[in-house]
Amino acid sequence: MEPHKSNVDNHQGDEHLGQAQTSAAKSTPTTLQDDGTVQAPIRRRIVGVSTKMYFESQRTTDFVHSVLGMLGFPQLPEYDTANPTLSDVLSNIDVFIIPDFVSLKEVATHVRTRKWPYPPVPGKPNAERRLMVGAQDCHWQEFGAFTGQVSPLVLREAGCDLVELGHAERRRYFAETDETTAAKAAAVARNGMIPLVCVGEMTHPADDPHHVAEAAAEDVMKQVRPVLRAIPDEQEVVFAYEPVWAIGADEPASAAHVCAVVKRVRESPEIKDRRGLTRIVYGGSAGPGLFAKLAHEVDGLFLGRFAHDPKQFVKTMYEIAGLERTTAVAVAGPSG
Repeated sequence: MEPHKSNVDNHQGDEHLGQAQTSAAKSTPTTLQDDGTVQAPIRRRIVGVSTKMYFESQRTTDFVHSVLGMLGFPQLPEYDTANPTLSDVLSNIDVFIIPDFVSLKEVATHVRTRKWPYPPVPGKPNAERRLMVGAQDCHWQEFGAFTGQVSPLVLREAGCDLVELGHAERRRYFAETDETTAAKAAAVARNGMIPLVCVGEMTHPADDPHHVAEAAAEDVMKQVRPVLRAIPDEQEVVFAYEPVWAIGADEPASAAHVCAVVKRVRESPEIKDRRGLTRIVYGGSAGPGLFAKLAHEVDGLFLGRFAHDPKQFVKTMYEIAGLERTTAVAVAGPSG
């Protein structure tokens, strides 16, 4: 069922939304310059992973335990702590983990109850070091007769920081549209979380690269515009770009194509003139060294099965953060 405007705007239980709505426009503040112009918020690099429906419950627990362990928590002595720590990584980038719905609260609790074991870095307070927990979807309403759906308000109460929306699989298998994605983004925003919106063109390039990038960017903007219209201008949002035609293809999209499309999307007035933090990450197949090819245009990576191995996930964090491991990391338990 498509969201009607009356459904999206007329919430039940509005008394529960006040606290969430006060933090809905979650963003790095903009700065007013002397000449009256607005300085855009700083785009920190960001990397994350979704477990999709590949993990059983214990594997999710083991995965989070391994990732935190490899980042040097002293509460986990079986890991080598000579490498860059969580403090080092999160001083440079933001990181997110998106488990399944059932595991989400446990993962969030696991992350939240860890004490920050390292002193603040000068000029980089703990508030800027974000290890976020996300959800794989949500409904566009907080309450109602929507059997089997998940309320964004409940996700926020469970400790969720961001919500993935509009993935190609949901568009394909569950007939989700740009309209439903935008309505869900609005719900995520008004509940104080960050929309992570998946976008990408359907058509395989068949023309010269310049023309293809322009056409692809316009297709992507048709998905981006409804989302930006649905959320406050100050709201933080992340767009994960992957050409739909490249999903599962023998040849992934080239780095040149990805960069050309992202550049055009970022230069669009709708994004360039926003007050809120707007980051664009690459959400396609990833491997060692990929980010270096994309770093001049994209803000990070949204990883899939490649990062289901904790070692690869942490290695990618180091790469995006510009850090290097000094020693090999011993991993206890399942590696993903």
